[in-house]
Amino acid sequence: MERHFEQQLGVLRKNLIQMASVVETAISNAVKSLTERNSDLARSVMAHDEQVDELELEIDKQCVDLLALQQPMAVDLRFITSAMKITNNLERMGDLAVNIAERVIPLNQEPQLKPLIDIPMMANIAQTMVKDSIDAFVNRDTALAQSVYQRDSTVDALNDQIFRELLTYMMEEPGNITRAVHLMFISRHLERIADHSTNIAEEVVYIVKGKVVKHRKYGMSES
Repeated sequence: MERHFEQQLGVLRKNLIQMASVVETAISNAVKSLTERNSDLARSVMAHDEQVDELELEIDKQCVDLLALQQPMAVDLRFITSAMKITNNLERMGDLAVNIAERVIPLNQEPQLKPLIDIPMMANIAQTMVKDSIDAFVNRDTALAQSVYQRDSTVDALNDQIFRELLTYMMEEPGNITRAVHLMFISRHLERIADHSTNIAEEVVYIVKGKVVKHRKYGMSES
């Protein structure tokens, strides 16, 4: 019975990693569709969103079955309950990637408003946070998890900077407003992706140490 339970946990872990990989690809392609002005790639991001939704439903069912049939304790219980929260965060990230792609398509039909420097920089940090939060989960690495949520303030600062710059473009020329608003939303979506990565990192600390760090100041010691 115990061996079968461990096998089921292994399948759950594998499915979570698969879902994370699909979401990482969606985010990467959404950003690339902006920087390379590739609307076909943006449409492909939108078309693959259903795969993320299906994986979320499958993982949630696995978690409910494990809780009902195995009655896990301690670290296994924390892992399963956190897995449900992690899939929810991944699903939201997938939705945000779609939201970015939806903004890219009209942007690509207009001349570029400004050189894209800060948004790709912000996207790179957010994407690294996604990858590292999942690596921290897979390896139960609380130090890596802590480094993820320490980076969130950098993304927040870039989002604020981008907002202020785009607001200047809007004030200077009314014809810039629509494109600037699309870019503002893209920046905001990337900021939310970083937030969801932070949520996953917090769950890693909970799984490994049974310690709730949510709503506490980032950078605090996890010892």
